[in-house]
Amino acid sequence: MATNTANTHATRRTDLPLTDLPLTDLPLYVQQIPHPVTQPAAHASQHTPQHTPQQAAPHSLPRGSRAPAEWPLSLLEQRRRIPRPNVPVTLSIAITNKAPHELSRTTLTVIDLLLSGDLLRLRSEEVADTLHISPTTLRRRLRADGTHYQSILDHIRRHRCTLQLEKRWLPGKCVAWELGYAEVNSFYRAFRRWTGHNYSDLKRLYL
Repeated sequence: MATNTANTHATRRTDLPLTDLPLTDLPLYVQQIPHPVTQPAAHASQHTPQHTPQQAAPHSLPRGSRAPAEWPLSLLEQRRRIPRPNVPVTLSIAITNKAPHELSRTTLTVIDLLLSGDLLRLRSEEVADTLHISPTTLRRRLRADGTHYQSILDHIRRHRCTLQLEKRWLPGKCVAWELGYAEVNSFYRAFRRWTGHNYSDLKRLYL
């Protein structure tokens, strides 16, 4: 009888997994392992922190700094309110056959820069840098107004030469330097093209 019972226990141990055997049928070393006590799952609210909506804190600025003031006008509107360069009407018509109000701000600015700037240093690249545009953009905008940089420069030189000679007589090399010519002969040729006369012939009217 004892033999049958032992065989029965042996059969149960080999046929069934340990988790399906009764506790009394498990080996002694297995019975002594503490089993985890299953607890009912706690309510989610007990473990999950409650995220209460909070008012977004204002962006903190570095100490000693002030928040930038809001611009009342857009950049485009501010740009439109900047006064346009004051260009003589006769000069504008001579250069482009248009009145100043018909020209773009770029063309007017180029004329204004050449009227008062150092013609020996001002080149199209420097003018484009002053306007914060590329030389290609400068040429395109001037072409839209029916002109180009060299034409504006030539008219400005003639205009400034006329203003200079209305005040007093100057040697050709001085006028050439004032008008941005690197060589005096270049000025003499330009003067002959403007007036049809040699610069030396003009000297007789003053002296």
